[in-house]
Amino acid sequence: MGRMPAAKDKLAVFPAFFRVADEVAAVFGNGDEAYAKARLLANTQARIVAYATDPEPDYAAFLSANGFALVAEEFSPEQLNGAKLVFAATGDAALDRQIVTAARVAKIPANAVDQPDYCDFFTPALVNRAPVAVAIGTEGAGPVLAQLIRAQIDQLLSPSLGRLARLAIDYRSAAERMTEKGSARRGFWRNFFSGPVARAVERDDMAGARREATHLLLQSYAKAVGHVSLVGAGPGAVDLLTLRAQRLLMQADVIVFDALVPQEIVDMGRRDAERISVGKRKGCHSKSQDEINDLLVELGREGKRVVRLKSGDPLVYGRAAEEMAALREANISYEVVPGITSAFAAAADFELPLTLRGIASSLIFTTGHDLTGDVLPDWASLAVSGATIAVYMGRTVAASVAGRLMKAGLSAETTVAVIENASRDDRRLLHGTLSDLPGLETRDDLTGPVMVVIGDAVAGANFDHSEPLAVGRAPAPKAAEFSARSA
Repeated sequence: MGRMPAAKDKLAVFPAFFRVADEVAAVFGNGDEAYAKARLLANTQARIVAYATDPEPDYAAFLSANGFALVAEEFSPEQLNGAKLVFAATGDAALDRQIVTAARVAKIPANAVDQPDYCDFFTPALVNRAPVAVAIGTEGAGPVLAQLIRAQIDQLLSPSLGRLARLAIDYRSAAERMTEKGSARRGFWRNFFSGPVARAVERDDMAGARREATHLLLQSYAKAVGHVSLVGAGPGAVDLLTLRAQRLLMQADVIVFDALVPQEIVDMGRRDAERISVGKRKGCHSKSQDEINDLLVELGREGKRVVRLKSGDPLVYGRAAEEMAALREANISYEVVPGITSAFAAAADFELPLTLRGIASSLIFTTGHDLTGDVLPDWASLAVSGATIAVYMGRTVAASVAGRLMKAGLSAETTVAVIENASRDDRRLLHGTLSDLPGLETRDDLTGPVMVVIGDAVAGANFDHSEPLAVGRAPAPKAAEFSARSA
Protein backbone atom coordinates (compact mmCIF):
# COMPACT_ATOMS: atom_id res chain seq x y z
CA MET A 1 0.00 0.00 0.00
CA GLY A 2 1.14 3.54 -0.76
CA ARG A 3 1.98 5.87 2.10
CA MET A 4 -0.75 8.40 2.88
CA PRO A 5 0.21 12.10 2.65
CA ALA A 6 0.87 13.98 5.88
CA ALA A 7 -2.01 16.00 7.32
CA LYS A 8 -0.47 19.28 6.14
CA ASP A 9 -0.46 17.94 2.56
CA LYS A 10 -4.13 16.99 2.57
CA LEU A 11 -6.87 19.18 1.16
CA ALA A 12 -9.48 20.66 3.47
CA VAL A 13 -11.98 20.55 0.60
CA PHE A 14 -13.00 17.81 -1.80
CA PRO A 15 -12.87 18.92 -5.46
CA ALA A 16 -16.12 18.07 -7.23
CA PHE A 17 -18.34 19.22 -10.09
CA PHE A 18 -22.02 19.98 -9.46
CA ARG A 19 -24.68 19.15 -12.04
CA VAL A 20 -26.41 22.48 -12.64
CA ALA A 21 -27.99 22.19 -16.09
CA ASP A 22 -31.46 23.79 -15.89
CA GLU A 23 -31.05 24.20 -12.12
CA VAL A 24 -31.43 27.55 -10.33
CA ALA A 25 -28.29 29.29 -9.10
CA ALA A 26 -29.24 32.25 -6.91
CA VAL A 27 -26.89 35.25 -6.76
CA PHE A 28 -27.50 37.97 -4.16
CA GLY A 29 -25.92 41.39 -4.54
CA ASN A 30 -25.74 44.56 -6.62
CA GLY A 31 -22.05 45.11 -7.28
CA ASP A 32 -18.84 43.73 -8.71
CA GLU A 33 -18.71 40.60 -6.53
CA ALA A 34 -22.17 39.50 -7.58
CA TYR A 35 -21.29 40.36 -11.19
CA ALA A 36 -18.15 38.17 -10.95
CA LYS A 37 -20.16 35.20 -9.62
CA ALA A 38 -22.77 35.61 -12.37
CA ARG A 39 -20.02 35.68 -15.03
CA LEU A 40 -18.55 32.49 -13.61
CA LEU A 41 -21.96 30.80 -13.60
CA ALA A 42 -22.53 31.93 -17.17
CA ASN A 43 -19.98 29.29 -18.22
CA THR A 44 -22.57 26.68 -17.23
CA GLN A 45 -26.11 25.78 -18.22
CA ALA A 46 -27.48 26.85 -14.84
CA ARG A 47 -30.56 29.11 -14.65
CA ILE A 48 -29.13 32.24 -13.07
CA VAL A 49 -31.48 34.26 -10.89
CA ALA A 50 -30.02 37.56 -9.67
CA TYR A 51 -31.51 39.11 -6.53
CA ALA A 52 -30.46 42.75 -6.78
CA THR A 53 -32.42 45.79 -5.65
CA ASP A 54 -30.15 48.27 -7.45
CA PRO A 55 -27.61 46.48 -9.67
CA GLU A 56 -24.59 48.36 -10.97
CA PRO A 57 -25.11 49.45 -14.62
CA ASP A 58 -22.58 46.97 -16.08
CA TYR A 59 -24.08 44.13 -14.06
CA ALA A 60 -27.62 45.04 -15.08
CA ALA A 61 -26.56 45.22 -18.74
CA PHE A 62 -24.91 41.80 -18.48
CA LEU A 63 -28.03 40.23 -16.97
CA SER A 64 -30.25 41.77 -19.61
CA ALA A 65 -27.99 40.86 -22.53
CA ASN A 66 -27.91 37.21 -21.47
CA GLY A 67 -31.59 36.92 -20.55
CA PHE A 68 -30.88 36.12 -16.89
CA ALA A 69 -33.66 36.71 -14.38
CA LEU A 70 -33.44 39.85 -12.23
CA VAL A 71 -35.51 40.04 -9.01
CA ALA A 72 -35.46 43.50 -7.37
CA GLU A 73 -36.43 42.41 -3.87
CA GLU A 74 -34.82 42.49 -0.44
CA PHE A 75 -33.68 39.09 0.84
CA SER A 76 -36.17 36.64 2.30
CA PRO A 77 -35.59 32.91 2.93
CA GLU A 78 -38.42 32.00 0.53
CA GLN A 79 -36.22 33.19 -2.36
CA LEU A 80 -34.04 30.12 -1.84
CA ASN A 81 -36.80 27.65 -2.67
CA GLY A 82 -35.74 25.40 -5.55
CA ALA A 83 -32.18 26.74 -5.75
CA LYS A 84 -29.28 24.34 -6.34
CA LEU A 85 -26.50 26.78 -5.38
CA VAL A 86 -26.50 30.09 -3.51
CA PHE A 87 -23.99 32.93 -3.75
CA ALA A 88 -24.12 35.70 -1.13
CA ALA A 89 -22.26 38.70 -2.55
CA THR A 90 -24.10 41.73 -1.20
CA GLY A 91 -21.08 43.49 0.28
CA ASP A 92 -22.82 43.43 3.67
CA ALA A 93 -21.05 40.74 5.72
CA ALA A 94 -23.92 40.33 8.18
CA LEU A 95 -26.51 40.01 5.41
CA ASP A 96 -24.31 37.50 3.56
CA ARG A 97 -24.08 35.37 6.70
CA GLN A 98 -27.87 35.57 7.08
CA ILE A 99 -28.32 34.32 3.49
CA VAL A 100 -25.86 31.43 4.01
CA THR A 101 -27.50 30.45 7.30
CA ALA A 102 -30.90 30.29 5.60
CA ALA A 103 -29.42 28.24 2.74
CA ARG A 104 -27.90 25.77 5.17
CA VAL A 105 -31.26 25.32 6.90
CA ALA A 106 -32.69 24.50 3.46
CA LYS A 107 -29.70 22.15 2.84
CA ILE A 108 -28.52 24.20 -0.17
CA PRO A 109 -24.73 24.66 -0.65
CA ALA A 110 -23.85 28.32 -0.25
CA ASN A 111 -20.88 30.65 -0.70
CA ALA A 112 -20.34 33.99 1.07
CA VAL A 113 -17.79 36.26 -0.60
CA ASP A 114 -14.63 36.84 1.51
CA GLN A 115 -16.00 34.82 4.46
CA PRO A 116 -14.40 31.34 4.27
CA ASP A 117 -16.22 30.14 7.41
CA TYR A 118 -19.50 30.80 5.63
CA CYS A 119 -18.58 28.92 2.46
CA ASP A 120 -19.77 25.36 1.89
CA PHE A 121 -17.75 25.45 -1.33
CA PHE A 122 -15.21 27.75 -2.95
CA THR A 123 -15.45 29.11 -6.47
CA PRO A 124 -12.44 28.09 -8.55
CA ALA A 125 -10.49 29.87 -11.23
CA LEU A 126 -11.95 28.19 -14.31
CA VAL A 127 -10.50 27.18 -17.67
CA ASN A 128 -13.49 26.45 -19.86
CA ARG A 129 -13.25 24.19 -22.90
CA ALA A 130 -16.78 22.82 -22.54
CA PRO A 131 -17.41 19.99 -21.97
CA VAL A 132 -13.84 19.96 -20.61
CA ALA A 133 -13.24 22.16 -17.58
CA VAL A 134 -10.20 22.71 -15.38
CA ALA A 135 -10.94 24.24 -11.98
CA ILE A 136 -8.13 25.64 -9.81
CA GLY A 137 -8.74 26.20 -6.12
CA THR A 138 -6.61 27.45 -3.24
CA GLU A 139 -9.21 26.96 -0.45
CA GLY A 140 -9.74 30.69 -0.48
CA ALA A 141 -6.14 31.43 0.50
CA GLY A 142 -4.77 32.79 -2.76
CA PRO A 143 -7.20 33.91 -5.47
CA VAL A 144 -4.42 35.74 -7.33
CA LEU A 145 -2.32 32.56 -7.37
CA ALA A 146 -5.29 30.63 -8.75
CA GLN A 147 -5.67 33.19 -11.55
CA LEU A 148 -1.96 32.94 -12.43
CA ILE A 149 -2.22 29.16 -12.67
CA ARG A 150 -5.41 29.50 -14.72
CA ALA A 151 -3.61 31.75 -17.21
CA GLN A 152 -0.83 29.18 -17.66
CA ILE A 153 -3.25 26.28 -18.17
CA ASP A 154 -5.38 28.36 -20.53
CA GLN A 155 -2.33 28.82 -22.76
CA LEU A 156 -1.54 25.10 -22.72
CA LEU A 157 -4.98 23.89 -23.77
CA SER A 158 -5.90 24.28 -27.41
CA PRO A 159 -8.96 26.49 -28.02
CA SER A 160 -10.37 23.60 -30.09
CA LEU A 161 -10.25 21.14 -27.17
CA GLY A 162 -13.96 21.52 -26.41
CA ARG A 163 -14.97 20.73 -30.00
CA LEU A 164 -12.67 17.71 -29.93
CA ALA A 165 -14.22 16.48 -26.67
CA ARG A 166 -17.74 16.88 -28.06
CA LEU A 167 -16.74 14.88 -31.12
CA ALA A 168 -15.35 12.17 -28.82
CA ILE A 169 -18.75 11.89 -27.13
CA ASP A 170 -20.28 11.12 -30.55
CA TYR A 171 -17.78 8.27 -31.07
CA ARG A 172 -17.76 6.82 -27.57
CA SER A 173 -20.34 4.07 -28.06
CA ALA A 174 -18.90 3.10 -31.46
CA ALA A 175 -15.42 2.84 -29.96
CA GLU A 176 -16.71 0.59 -27.19
CA ARG A 177 -18.32 -1.70 -29.79
CA MET A 178 -15.48 -1.80 -32.30
CA THR A 179 -12.32 -1.80 -30.16
CA GLU A 180 -11.15 -4.30 -27.60
CA LYS A 181 -11.08 -3.15 -24.02
CA GLY A 182 -7.60 -2.36 -22.77
CA SER A 183 -4.56 -1.25 -24.77
CA ALA A 184 -6.35 -1.28 -28.14
CA ARG A 185 -9.04 1.07 -26.90
CA ARG A 186 -6.52 3.30 -25.15
CA GLY A 187 -4.57 3.41 -28.39
CA PHE A 188 -7.67 4.49 -30.30
CA TRP A 189 -8.38 7.37 -27.92
CA ARG A 190 -4.72 8.36 -27.78
CA ASN A 191 -4.65 8.70 -31.56
CA PHE A 192 -8.06 10.38 -31.54
CA PHE A 193 -6.98 13.13 -29.14
CA SER A 194 -3.47 13.72 -30.49
CA GLY A 195 -3.43 12.64 -34.14
CA PRO A 196 -5.12 13.63 -37.43
CA VAL A 197 -8.56 13.93 -35.81
CA ALA A 198 -7.32 16.57 -33.38
CA ARG A 199 -5.40 18.41 -36.10
CA ALA A 200 -8.51 18.54 -38.31
CA VAL A 201 -10.53 19.97 -35.41
CA GLU A 202 -7.83 22.60 -34.83
CA ARG A 203 -8.28 23.64 -38.49
CA ASP A 204 -12.05 23.81 -37.84
CA ASP A 205 -12.51 21.06 -40.45
CA MET A 206 -15.15 19.06 -38.64
CA ALA A 207 -16.08 17.02 -41.72
CA GLY A 208 -12.43 16.04 -42.10
CA ALA A 209 -12.22 15.24 -38.40
CA ARG A 210 -15.17 12.85 -38.69
CA ARG A 211 -13.57 11.14 -41.69
CA GLU A 212 -10.33 10.69 -39.74
CA ALA A 213 -12.23 9.39 -36.68
CA THR A 214 -14.15 6.90 -38.80
CA HIS A 215 -10.89 5.78 -40.42
CA LEU A 216 -9.43 5.17 -36.96
CA LEU A 217 -12.39 2.95 -36.07
CA LEU A 218 -12.18 0.93 -39.28
CA GLN A 219 -8.46 0.28 -39.35
CA SER A 220 -6.89 -2.64 -37.53
CA TYR A 221 -5.55 -1.90 -34.06
CA ALA A 222 -3.22 -4.84 -34.08
CA LYS A 223 -0.49 -2.37 -34.90
CA ALA A 224 -0.68 1.19 -33.67
CA VAL A 225 0.26 4.10 -35.92
CA GLY A 226 3.37 6.00 -34.83
CA HIS A 227 4.14 9.68 -35.27
CA VAL A 228 7.37 11.66 -34.83
CA SER A 229 7.54 15.35 -33.90
CA LEU A 230 10.82 17.13 -34.59
CA VAL A 231 10.66 19.76 -31.87
CA GLY A 232 12.84 22.79 -31.27
CA ALA A 233 13.65 23.16 -27.57
CA GLY A 234 14.91 26.71 -28.05
CA PRO A 235 18.21 28.08 -26.76
CA GLY A 236 17.87 26.77 -23.21
CA ALA A 237 15.54 28.96 -21.15
CA VAL A 238 12.53 26.84 -20.20
CA ASP A 239 10.06 29.68 -20.66
CA LEU A 240 11.13 30.17 -24.28
CA LEU A 241 9.75 26.73 -25.18
CA THR A 242 6.70 27.07 -27.44
CA LEU A 243 3.26 26.05 -26.21
CA ARG A 244 2.96 23.48 -29.01
CA ALA A 245 6.27 21.91 -27.99
CA GLN A 246 5.09 21.73 -24.40
CA ARG A 247 1.83 20.01 -25.41
CA LEU A 248 3.67 17.44 -27.52
CA LEU A 249 6.06 16.67 -24.68
CA MET A 250 3.09 15.92 -22.45
CA GLN A 251 1.67 13.54 -25.10
CA ALA A 252 4.88 11.73 -26.04
CA ASP A 253 5.54 8.05 -25.36
CA VAL A 254 9.25 8.55 -26.07
CA ILE A 255 11.48 11.65 -25.89
CA VAL A 256 14.70 11.46 -27.92
CA PHE A 257 16.87 14.41 -26.92
CA ASP A 258 20.21 16.04 -27.66
CA ALA A 259 22.95 16.84 -25.17
CA LEU A 260 22.39 20.61 -25.29
CA VAL A 261 18.71 20.35 -24.32
CA PRO A 262 18.41 21.28 -20.60
CA GLN A 263 17.18 18.53 -18.30
CA GLU A 264 14.39 20.84 -17.09
CA ILE A 265 12.86 20.76 -20.57
CA VAL A 266 13.25 16.99 -20.91
CA ASP A 267 11.52 16.63 -17.54
CA MET A 268 8.48 18.49 -18.87
CA GLY A 269 7.39 15.30 -20.64
CA ARG A 270 4.98 12.76 -19.19
CA ARG A 271 6.36 11.08 -16.11
CA ASP A 272 6.04 7.63 -17.69
CA ALA A 273 7.51 8.60 -21.07
CA GLU A 274 10.69 6.82 -22.10
CA ARG A 275 13.67 9.18 -22.37
CA ILE A 276 16.56 8.42 -24.72
CA SER A 277 19.68 10.61 -24.85
CA VAL A 278 21.36 10.72 -28.26
CA GLY A 279 23.52 13.74 -27.40
CA LYS A 280 26.28 14.77 -29.73
CA ARG A 281 28.93 17.11 -28.36
CA LYS A 282 32.42 17.78 -29.59
CA GLY A 283 34.51 14.66 -29.09
CA CYS A 284 31.62 12.69 -27.57
CA HIS A 285 28.99 11.26 -29.92
CA SER A 286 26.69 8.85 -28.12
CA LYS A 287 24.92 7.92 -31.39
CA SER A 288 25.72 8.59 -35.01
CA GLN A 289 23.17 10.40 -37.15
CA ASP A 290 22.39 7.18 -39.03
CA GLU A 291 21.72 5.46 -35.70
CA ILE A 292 19.40 8.28 -34.65
CA ASN A 293 17.53 8.02 -37.97
CA ASP A 294 17.12 4.27 -37.49
CA LEU A 295 15.94 4.77 -33.90
CA LEU A 296 13.22 7.23 -34.95
CA VAL A 297 12.02 4.86 -37.67
CA GLU A 298 12.00 1.90 -35.27
CA LEU A 299 10.02 3.81 -32.64
CA GLY A 300 7.56 5.03 -35.25
CA ARG A 301 7.01 1.49 -36.53
CA GLU A 302 6.29 0.41 -32.95
CA GLY A 303 3.37 2.85 -32.93
CA LYS A 304 5.01 5.28 -30.51
CA ARG A 305 4.38 9.00 -30.30
CA VAL A 306 7.92 10.36 -30.43
CA VAL A 307 9.28 13.81 -29.67
CA ARG A 308 12.69 14.32 -31.22
CA LEU A 309 13.88 17.19 -29.05
CA LYS A 310 16.60 19.41 -30.54
CA SER A 311 18.35 22.45 -29.15
CA GLY A 312 17.34 25.69 -30.86
CA ASP A 313 15.38 25.17 -34.06
CA PRO A 314 15.30 21.76 -35.80
CA LEU A 315 15.85 23.31 -39.23
CA VAL A 316 18.89 25.42 -38.28
CA TYR A 317 21.97 23.18 -38.03
CA GLY A 318 19.80 20.48 -36.49
CA ARG A 319 20.24 17.84 -39.23
CA ALA A 320 16.47 17.58 -39.46
CA ALA A 321 16.68 17.04 -43.23
CA GLU A 322 18.27 13.60 -42.74
CA GLU A 323 15.72 12.57 -40.13
CA MET A 324 12.79 13.75 -42.27
CA ALA A 325 14.16 11.86 -45.26
CA ALA A 326 14.46 8.66 -43.22
CA LEU A 327 10.90 9.02 -41.88
CA ARG A 328 9.49 9.73 -45.36
CA GLU A 329 11.24 6.69 -46.78
CA ALA A 330 9.80 4.54 -43.98
CA ASN A 331 6.32 6.05 -44.54
CA ILE A 332 6.09 7.32 -40.95
CA SER A 333 4.18 10.54 -40.34
CA TYR A 334 6.05 13.44 -38.81
CA GLU A 335 5.81 17.16 -38.14
CA VAL A 336 8.25 19.97 -37.42
CA VAL A 337 7.75 22.34 -34.49
CA PRO A 338 9.97 25.44 -34.71
CA GLY A 339 12.05 26.63 -31.80
CA ILE A 340 13.84 29.90 -31.09
CA THR A 341 17.26 29.59 -32.65
CA SER A 342 20.32 30.57 -30.60
CA ALA A 343 21.17 33.58 -32.77
CA PHE A 344 17.92 35.30 -31.85
CA ALA A 345 18.31 34.52 -28.14
CA ALA A 346 21.90 35.77 -28.19
CA ALA A 347 20.88 39.00 -29.88
CA ALA A 348 18.10 39.50 -27.33
CA ASP A 349 20.54 39.01 -24.44
CA PHE A 350 22.82 41.67 -25.92
CA GLU A 351 19.92 43.95 -27.00
CA LEU A 352 21.65 43.67 -30.34
CA PRO A 353 19.93 44.65 -33.62
CA LEU A 354 20.66 41.90 -36.12
CA THR A 355 19.40 44.17 -38.90
CA LEU A 356 19.64 47.95 -38.75
CA ARG A 357 18.26 50.43 -41.24
CA GLY A 358 21.00 51.99 -43.35
CA ILE A 359 23.71 49.74 -41.89
CA ALA A 360 22.79 46.04 -42.10
CA SER A 361 19.88 44.72 -44.16
CA SER A 362 21.08 41.10 -44.43
CA LEU A 363 21.55 38.36 -41.84
CA ILE A 364 23.75 35.31 -42.38
CA PHE A 365 23.62 32.10 -40.32
CA THR A 366 26.78 30.01 -40.55
CA THR A 367 29.04 27.72 -38.56
CA GLY A 368 32.65 28.43 -37.87
CA HIS A 369 33.61 25.35 -39.85
CA ASP A 370 32.19 26.89 -43.03
CA LEU A 371 35.03 29.42 -42.88
CA THR A 372 37.94 26.98 -42.51
CA GLY A 373 38.08 25.53 -46.03
CA ASP A 374 40.22 26.58 -48.96
CA VAL A 375 37.40 28.49 -50.63
CA LEU A 376 35.39 31.18 -48.91
CA PRO A 377 31.60 30.75 -49.07
CA ASP A 378 29.73 32.90 -51.57
CA TRP A 379 28.21 34.99 -48.78
CA ALA A 380 31.62 36.33 -47.65
CA SER A 381 31.20 39.31 -49.99
CA LEU A 382 27.93 40.12 -48.20
CA ALA A 383 29.79 40.28 -44.90
CA VAL A 384 32.18 42.84 -46.36
CA SER A 385 29.23 44.92 -47.60
CA GLY A 386 27.67 45.12 -44.14
CA ALA A 387 25.63 41.96 -43.46
CA THR A 388 25.42 40.70 -39.89
CA ILE A 389 26.98 37.25 -39.40
CA ALA A 390 25.74 34.87 -36.71
CA VAL A 391 28.35 32.14 -36.23
CA TYR A 392 27.22 28.90 -34.56
CA MET A 393 29.80 26.58 -32.95
CA GLY A 394 32.60 29.02 -33.77
CA ARG A 395 34.68 29.14 -30.59
CA THR A 396 37.25 26.50 -31.51
CA VAL A 397 37.86 27.99 -34.97
CA ALA A 398 37.64 31.66 -33.98
CA ALA A 399 41.14 32.50 -35.22
CA SER A 400 40.43 30.98 -38.62
CA VAL A 401 37.07 32.76 -38.84
CA ALA A 402 38.63 36.14 -38.00
CA GLY A 403 41.60 35.65 -40.29
CA ARG A 404 39.58 34.57 -43.30
CA LEU A 405 37.06 37.40 -42.93
CA MET A 406 39.78 40.04 -42.56
CA LYS A 407 41.57 38.58 -45.58
CA ALA A 408 38.32 38.90 -47.52
CA GLY A 409 38.24 42.61 -46.70
CA LEU A 410 36.25 42.91 -43.48
CA SER A 411 37.76 45.56 -41.20
CA ALA A 412 39.71 44.33 -38.17
CA GLU A 413 37.78 46.92 -36.11
CA THR A 414 34.38 45.39 -36.96
CA THR A 415 32.47 44.94 -33.71
CA VAL A 416 32.01 41.41 -32.37
CA ALA A 417 29.63 40.09 -29.69
CA VAL A 418 30.19 36.72 -27.99
CA ILE A 419 27.42 35.06 -25.99
CA GLU A 420 27.80 31.91 -23.91
CA ASN A 421 24.64 30.06 -22.78
CA ALA A 422 22.28 32.44 -24.56
CA SER A 423 18.93 33.02 -22.77
CA ARG A 424 19.96 31.14 -19.61
CA ASP A 425 20.52 32.50 -16.12
CA ASP A 426 24.24 31.69 -16.39
CA ARG A 427 24.68 33.56 -19.68
CA ARG A 428 27.93 35.42 -20.25
CA LEU A 429 28.39 38.37 -22.61
CA LEU A 430 31.68 39.53 -24.13
CA HIS A 431 32.47 42.23 -26.70
CA GLY A 432 35.40 43.21 -28.84
CA THR A 433 36.49 43.53 -32.45
CA LEU A 434 37.29 41.07 -35.18
CA SER A 435 40.98 41.38 -34.33
CA ASP A 436 40.20 40.23 -30.76
CA LEU A 437 38.31 37.14 -31.88
CA PRO A 438 41.30 34.73 -32.13
CA GLY A 439 41.70 34.99 -28.34
CA LEU A 440 38.37 33.20 -27.96
CA GLU A 441 40.04 29.86 -28.78
CA THR A 442 42.22 30.05 -25.67
CA ARG A 443 39.38 30.87 -23.26
CA ASP A 444 39.02 27.71 -21.19
CA ASP A 445 36.51 29.50 -18.94
CA LEU A 446 33.81 29.29 -21.62
CA THR A 447 32.40 25.77 -21.38
CA GLY A 448 28.82 26.29 -22.60
CA PRO A 449 27.56 26.73 -26.17
CA VAL A 450 28.94 29.95 -27.69
CA MET A 451 27.41 32.17 -30.36
CA VAL A 452 29.50 34.81 -32.16
CA VAL A 453 27.83 37.76 -33.89
CA ILE A 454 29.92 39.92 -36.24
CA GLY A 455 29.03 43.07 -38.16
CA ASP A 456 28.64 46.83 -38.10
CA ALA A 457 25.14 46.54 -36.57
CA VAL A 458 26.66 44.88 -33.49
CA ALA A 459 28.02 48.26 -32.41
CA GLY A 460 24.41 49.20 -31.65
CA ALA A 461 24.19 46.58 -28.88
CA ASN A 462 23.97 47.35 -25.16
CA PHE A 463 27.42 46.68 -23.71
CA ASP A 464 26.57 47.71 -20.14
CA HIS A 465 26.55 44.10 -18.93
CA SER A 466 29.32 42.63 -21.11
CA GLU A 467 33.06 42.32 -20.59
CA PRO A 468 35.87 42.92 -23.08
CA LEU A 469 37.21 39.99 -25.05
CA ALA A 470 40.72 41.48 -24.93
CA VAL A 471 42.31 42.60 -21.67
CA GLY A 472 42.99 46.32 -21.62
CA ARG A 473 40.68 47.20 -24.51
CA ALA A 474 38.79 50.48 -24.18
CA PRO A 475 35.11 50.20 -23.26
CA ALA A 476 32.72 49.58 -26.13
CA PRO A 477 30.63 52.53 -27.33
CA LYS A 478 27.26 53.17 -25.77
CA ALA A 479 24.26 52.44 -27.93
CA ALA A 480 23.34 56.13 -27.82
CA GLU A 481 26.80 57.08 -29.17
CA PHE A 482 26.46 54.55 -31.96
CA SER A 483 23.00 55.84 -32.84
CA ALA A 484 24.38 59.38 -33.07
CA ARG A 485 27.26 58.29 -35.33
CA SER A 486 25.02 56.25 -37.61
CA ALA A 487 22.24 58.84 -37.93
